[in-house]
Amino acid sequence: MATVEKWYEDYGIGSMRTTTGRTITEADIVLHAGQTGDFFPHHMDAEWMKSQPAGQRIAHGTLILSVAVGMTAGDINPQSMSYGYDRIRFIRPVFIGDTITVTAEITAKTDHAKRPDEYGYVHELVTVINQRREKVLVLTHIYLVNKRTGGSTATGPQA
Repeated sequence: MATVEKWYEDYGIGSMRTTTGRTITEADIVLHAGQTGDFFPHHMDAEWMKSQPAGQRIAHGTLILSVAVGMTAGDINPQSMSYGYDRIRFIRPVFIGDTITVTAEITAKTDHAKRPDEYGYVHELVTVINQRREKVLVLTHIYLVNKRTGGSTATGPQA
């Protein structure tokens, strides 16, 4: 991991990156259940899930979201910070043994409402697919990013 400065002006609409795959394991699900307290049978009870439409345990949507966002994390950018996530949709279940891949595409850039000369928002469409090329999750990751024309940003962007 390196520190790479990327300013608002450096982001291009349509630029895209794709991760390598990551296989979701039973350990991932058990750890996530323990961390969140979500022990619903959909994730933890293999026998009960045999009688359900999915037929097997499914990974928590929040687990897949967390793993996907982590998979897209790369270089440290002191000019940017995560502002949040919009339009999160869990489209298909992810099962133990599924391998997910993530694509992130810059889809929009907007000025900060109160400080448009200093900051802007970069919208990144994050799409997660499984090994069958099925879309399983989508979301928009929003970054708050410093503009080159702005003032001093020694501590990074401020919301």
